[in-house]
Amino acid sequence: MGLQRRQLLAGLLASAALGPSAVSALSPGGLDLAPPPKPAPRSGQVIEAADLRAEIDYAVFSADGTLLEARGADRPVAPASTLKALTALYALDRLGGSHRFKTRVLRHGDMLILAGGGDPVLDTDYLAELADLLVASGVSTPSRFAVWGGALPSVQEIAPEQAAHLAYNPAISGICLNFNRVHLGWRAGGDGIALQARARRHSPTAYTVRAEKVGQGPMFAWRADERTETWSVNGAGMRRAGSRWLPVRRPELYAGDVFQTLCRARGLVLPTPEIVDALPADSVELARIDSPPLAAILRDMMEYSTNLTAEVVGLHASGAGDLRASARGMQDWARARGIDGLTLHDHSGISPLTRVTARSMAHVIADLGQSSGLRGMMRAVPARAATDGGPAADLQLLAKTGTLNFVSNLAGYGRLPGHEEVIFAIFISDMDRRAQTEGQELPAGVSTWTQRAKALQQNLIAGWIGRYA
Repeated sequence: MGLQRRQLLAGLLASAALGPSAVSALSPGGLDLAPPPKPAPRSGQVIEAADLRAEIDYAVFSADGTLLEARGADRPVAPASTLKALTALYALDRLGGSHRFKTRVLRHGDMLILAGGGDPVLDTDYLAELADLLVASGVSTPSRFAVWGGALPSVQEIAPEQAAHLAYNPAISGICLNFNRVHLGWRAGGDGIALQARARRHSPTAYTVRAEKVGQGPMFAWRADERTETWSVNGAGMRRAGSRWLPVRRPELYAGDVFQTLCRARGLVLPTPEIVDALPADSVELARIDSPPLAAILRDMMEYSTNLTAEVVGLHASGAGDLRASARGMQDWARARGIDGLTLHDHSGISPLTRVTARSMAHVIADLGQSSGLRGMMRAVPARAATDGGPAADLQLLAKTGTLNFVSNLAGYGRLPGHEEVIFAIFISDMDRRAQTEGQELPAGVSTWTQRAKALQQNLIAGWIGRYA
């Protein structure tokens, strides 16, 4: 037996003779204790490991409002839908959480008027309830039927820079039905094209919006005459059966058309709808439905990130005559409350001109949000599964996302069990690629880029909690 082997066996026998307590004494703290936790990676390490072509800006605060760490925090960047957090707080402050929007049917002489009150969540099912109430009132067939949408300024597109066919970029009016969208469906080959004012219980055909299959040209093209708006759809994209939502550009005619159909199904025949610019002062209310309270509307806006809801409640809150002036009103309101670093052109964050800094968005959440119940409007963001160097699977996030082409933002509250909370805003963007793909629905490479950006966000948050909380 060699010398080294004899020494090894001797050492093992000696350890056994000493007993387990003596072995533990050989190692400070004992071999049965867990090793000290691995230090949380620093933000620079996390960013370097992500190897993402992007500008990465952030600000993170403790629960008491102390700035813990920042990078590019005062650089103005596109906030995307994280801006809706500010819009929600603005609307709550100016209108109150119990505020409701009303949609009415009025009578003036022998004319009935469907009068919108700027309800952002009015849908076909609510309109059917209004038809029931109107018929129950015993009204007779009028000689004229009109629609009024003057409760809000008329805007044909939220962001003209976006592609015209994108459903999240519809028109705005004082009457907004189904988020001013219409549902297009088709069978394989583009046959059986149908446009419906789709809701959960009622989905009548839309007659003032048409769709036609064409053999050439762009995938979607829009045109309109005095009575009808028409979508031309290239048949090359309709080889398989499918469906999608399309935006509506004539909201008053669309709502009047659907209401006419609903009333006819209940035995009340209304004439072809026309648009009126003003409500007669001596009109008499025959029927009315109220929206859910604003607080519930805002929770849904934050959950589903509906652009139309953000713009509509922002316009109501400001009382301004156009989106730009309304956004300035919200900007002034925020500045008066100590929030700087904002250049706002809208309420939804879809405008390519709107800019916000990470510091200002984190301040919105840490300051205004803490006292206004913003946490209850944030949605739970699922944590990614734990990976090497990645966040723990039990990372808890209540946050608002913001996504555009090559823009991925996250702002809200983060927590790990046993740790205190952090408040953060992370803005990740590649503005050159965003500008090159403005208006495109799904440009090449954007899905992979966005997934990697979201992973980076969660890795950063987990690191902050591990170091500071």
